[in-house]
Amino acid sequence: MELTANLINMAYEQYRQARTRLLEPFDRHRNWRRQAKLLKLSKDACRRLEWIIYYESKAEHNASATCRYFNILPKVFYTWKNRFDGVNLRLLENKSRAPINTRKKEITPLEEQRVIKLRKERLRWGKMKLKKLYFDTYGEIISSWKIQYTIKKWKLYYHPLQNEKLQARRKRSQAKKRITELKRQPFPGYLLALDTIVIYWNGLKRYILTAIDTTSKIAYARMYTSKSSRTAADFLNRMWYLMDGQVLNSLNDNGSEFHKEFEAACQKLGIIRYWSRKRTPQDNPVCERFNRTLKDEFIALGNFTPDPLLFNHSLTEWLIDYSFVRPHQSLGYDTPWQFYCKTAKVLPMYSSRTYY
Repeated sequence: MELTANLINMAYEQYRQARTRLLEPFDRHRNWRRQAKLLKLSKDACRRLEWIIYYESKAEHNASATCRYFNILPKVFYTWKNRFDGVNLRLLENKSRAPINTRKKEITPLEEQRVIKLRKERLRWGKMKLKKLYFDTYGEIISSWKIQYTIKKWKLYYHPLQNEKLQARRKRSQAKKRITELKRQPFPGYLLALDTIVIYWNGLKRYILTAIDTTSKIAYARMYTSKSSRTAADFLNRMWYLMDGQVLNSLNDNGSEFHKEFEAACQKLGIIRYWSRKRTPQDNPVCERFNRTLKDEFIALGNFTPDPLLFNHSLTEWLIDYSFVRPHQSLGYDTPWQFYCKTAKVLPMYSSRTYY
């Protein structure tokens, strides 16, 4: 009996709430807001909906008051007000601004067939030579752009795979951020410069990756037996650990070791990458100067050995001396660590992260 009474009370309560909602006056502004939420309208569309609601309620159909309240131009308000029909809220969304009538290629099918024929007969000829040949053969003038379009469309290249790789390399090069775009900031960790030194010794090749903080001059280097993106990523993680993760941007040249896994490591660590311009070592002067110091004050004094384990052990000792003992003229004859303590305001203690 008690269970039956509870069910009856619940049903009655639901009936009373439904009846109350039915008797309430219809509020279409509140209904619009509910629909906008259900339709997941964009922020711009919701903002325009609020213009209409304010215009019909608080402004009492006064367009000037509405424009002053929302700080919009009357032309903008009337555009969206006239577009909205009061039913379809999606009319308040932005429309595509792409032109309806787009430019089309002016080359005719006949011209395209002729260009294909001439190109297949002379795959090594460029578009300017084919333009002259087209005129001599058919007595008609054709633009070099039409020839280039046809070659690209039908991939009429002497080495299609090689050309595809070249185009991909050019695309990657265009997407690179060059160091000339970066506005330098004078605090440690803002820019980490990297480079690679190649050593030839008795038929062997060894690669020394170098990195230096361009502000504090804290540096790190390590020898590897191969130059790959994996070794560069390993080197970056070690330098990141040495700098306590205080690295915002990195600078490197266009070497193959600074792609793939190195790029993935930068993304994982949240480092923004910048590239030197091609064949422009002047874009990375701080690391180039460190490379010379490493060669003159360490390698040239008989410390080189092709064994990476022994070399890195000795190199780590020299790096400790470089960062904690050696005065630097550019730092006012402070050591890099002293300068780092002054600018970064950290405790004056030696870092424990000088491993090899």
